[in-house]
Amino acid sequence: MSGTLLSLGHGYSAQALARRLLPQGWRVIGTTRLPGRAEAFRSGGVEPLLWPADLAPLLPQVTHILASAAPDAGGDPFLASHGAQLAAARPVWVGYLSTTGVYGDHQGGWVDEDTPLTPISDRGRHRVLAETQWRATGLPVHIFRLAGIYGPGRGPFEKVREGTARRILKPVQVFSRIHVDDIAQVLAASIAAPAPGTAYNVCDDDPAPPEDVLSHAAALLGLPEPPGIPWDQADLTPMARSFYAESKRVRNDRIKHDLGVRLLHPDYRTGLASLLAAERRGDLGS
Repeated sequence: MSGTLLSLGHGYSAQALARRLLPQGWRVIGTTRLPGRAEAFRSGGVEPLLWPADLAPLLPQVTHILASAAPDAGGDPFLASHGAQLAAARPVWVGYLSTTGVYGDHQGGWVDEDTPLTPISDRGRHRVLAETQWRATGLPVHIFRLAGIYGPGRGPFEKVREGTARRILKPVQVFSRIHVDDIAQVLAASIAAPAPGTAYNVCDDDPAPPEDVLSHAAALLGLPEPPGIPWDQADLTPMARSFYAESKRVRNDRIKHDLGVRLLHPDYRTGLASLLAAERRGDLGS
């Protein structure tokens, strides 16, 4: 199976999906606001579309749409500017990349896709609004609620090597995570078995305290464990502080049972080991 994917906001996760689809004969069109990124897209086999753009001539060719731009208080930016054009399209599959932040804080408890959406941050509330807007288009929308993303270029090793990593210590603080290659795997599995209207949690099997991840990264590198700092004494950015305001464990049964996904990196230990091995091989693209 192949088709034409329009990637609205062709960022880190969308690029991982493109790397998976292009060898199968897919055409991938990715939007960007930065002219300088166009050549990088082309070198990777993706057709760049400089944004803003008129989608009308393109949409009749598009079979699949992936939206992954961050929303604001008005919701999804692509729907705000091109909602009528997108609603008139006829794709067989639409994916919207959301976040597990829509569930809010559960003090370390478990959540699944049927858990009520009770975001406590503006970021989470914006995502709930964007999810609602995409569902209202009448398109065959699938919602993917992503946990904390890591992968090539987005791991803890650089900060540990530089000595700038700090283990923020907060009781009962756990996060769920997902390797970017597993995000691509889940999206591809959904494309192969569409179920419009379904939401999927995209995370690994092992929610864990963030300080444990840093400790393990240091051990893999053979370096000292980064120093620990109590949460209430840490100098955190507003974004980082908002992450630490939420603690939950996210269930991923649906991607396994409904999509048949077998995670490539089922926990942060295997994921970090894979990243370090790829880094040492000089293979930084996947």
